[in-house]
Amino acid sequence: MGRSLAEQSAAARVLYAEANDVLGWDLAKLSFEGPEPELTQTKICQPALFVHGMALLAALREGGKLPAGEPTSALGLSLGELTAYCAAGVYDFSTGLKIVAERGRLMQQACEQTTGSMAAIIGEERATVQALCADFDIEAANFNAPGQIIVSGEKPKVAAAVAAAKDRGLKRVMPLNVAGAYHSRLMEPARAAFAAYLAGIAFAAPRFGVFTNTTGAAISDPAAIKAALVAQVVSSVKWEDCMRAAAAGTAVFWELGPGGVLAGLARRTDKSWNVKSFSEYADLATA
Repeated sequence: MGRSLAEQSAAARVLYAEANDVLGWDLAKLSFEGPEPELTQTKICQPALFVHGMALLAALREGGKLPAGEPTSALGLSLGELTAYCAAGVYDFSTGLKIVAERGRLMQQACEQTTGSMAAIIGEERATVQALCADFDIEAANFNAPGQIIVSGEKPKVAAAVAAAKDRGLKRVMPLNVAGAYHSRLMEPARAAFAAYLAGIAFAAPRFGVFTNTTGAAISDPAAIKAALVAQVVSSVKWEDCMRAAAAGTAVFWELGPGGVLAGLARRTDKSWNVKSFSEYADLATA
C-alpha cells in the first residue's frame, strides 16, 4: 500500500520518511511490503492509512493535480475522520500521526481485553437493524450507505443475532473477520484513555468544513472536534449522513485512499452524485 505513490512523488516520500522518524519503526516498509497479517493489526493499520491519505494529498498538491484547487470540505470514515482534520489544518502531520498511533494502540488493546466481533447486514432499513440490536444487546457500528449497516458487540451476542436474523426475514447477514467490536461499548477503555491523551493537545479551527461521524454534521469548533473524536471511538459511524450533508455543497467527491470502497458507498447512496476515486488511475500523471 502506497509503494507506487512514494515512487512517483517526492512529497509522498518525505511524509513516509517523516512517519518512520515520528513512530520509531519502519511504517514505509510494512506498508509497501507487508507482511499483511502485521500490516492489518489495528495499531499498524491506522497509522498506515493516515500516512497514505496524507501522502496522496501531498502528491496531488505537489503536482498541481487537485481537481479544483484546495478542497471545499473533507470527510473520512472512522480513522479517516482524523485524516480529514489533518488535511484541513486542525493539527500538523506529525501531531496527527502521533494521535492516530495512540488511537490505534488503545483500540488494539481494547480488542485484546475483550471478545468482540462484527457483522454486516445488507438490504435492510435502519429501524429493522436497530430492533435486532436492541433484542440481542449489540450496537449499530456503521451506517455506511442505504441498506449497508454494520453491527458490533460481544462475540456470542453477535453470533446469536446472526443466527436469528434469517428467521426474522433478514436475507443477508454476514459475520466479519475483524479483531474486535469497533464503535461499540467494548471500546470504552480506549475512549477514556484517548480522551486523556487528547486533553493536552492543541487543535486549530479547520480551514474548510469537516463532517463528523458522530452526527453527520459539519463541525469547526476545536473543542467540539476533540469531543467528537473521543465519542467516535464508541459511537456509530454515520457515514451515509456525512455524505448526504457534504453533498449539499459539493460538485464532485474525490476519494483519496488505497481503494475505491468509499466511492462505491457514495454511488450506492445517490447515483446522481459525481464521484471519483484516485485508485482508478494508473498514476498521478493521469489523475
